[in-house]
Amino acid sequence: MPLTPKEIIKMLKQNGFIAVSQNGSHVKLRNPETGKQVIVPYHSQAMKKGLEQAILKQAGLK
Repeated sequence: MPLTPKEIIKMLKQNGFIAVSQNGSHVKLRNPETGKQVIVPYHSQAMKKGLEQAILKQAGLK
């Protein structure tokens, strides 16, 4: 089942990411330890599976 943006952001924060900024409906998160940066679209609907996997891959969680 696809995750919602809120669940993805919660997962990223549990793995050391910090919300740096928000521009419109996109939240930028950065991990100070690894230097990795991820941008998550913040909408009310669940994300498509491909986008969800791409975000987790960029974050180094998959």
